[in-house]
Amino acid sequence: MDDCKSDFILRFATERDTKIILQFIKELADFEKMSKDVVATEESLKQSLFGKKCAEVIIGEYMSKPIGFVLFFHNFSTFIGKPGIYIEDIYVMPGYRHKGFGGIMLSYMARLAVDRDCARLEWSVLNWNEAAIKFYLKAGAKAMNEWTVFRLSDL
Repeated sequence: MDDCKSDFILRFATERDTKIILQFIKELADFEKMSKDVVATEESLKQSLFGKKCAEVIIGEYMSKPIGFVLFFHNFSTFIGKPGIYIEDIYVMPGYRHKGFGGIMLSYMARLAVDRDCARLEWSVLNWNEAAIKFYLKAGAKAMNEWTVFRLSDL
């Protein structure tokens, strides 16, 4: 595993990564049984990520090949009075899982939150995704069971 880690790098995505970002989004949606919900296009991602800068993306590369990503944005804690980072998606391609890459990506995000003087790092996980839940608990994350997510969509 250490050999794998030495060939793994993280970098901020650029506009030329839009195609691979969309591919990762579609692969993640397929895994989550939500493929029908993907309406993002390369153009909409370019506008939102690199034009309006609504979110940021970190690309994970193993041996110079993109194998995963983290898409995140800042939120804000009114009680603490500081920003936080919300991870919308973290994804590693199936053939590259269980090699420590997801842990490296999550650790990087925690360091980024500290570097940006954020109060917390948050994300959501589907209730049925037991492997992800175990991974996050092992990493020291706490499930926020007292909160219920609400959503307005089709606005």
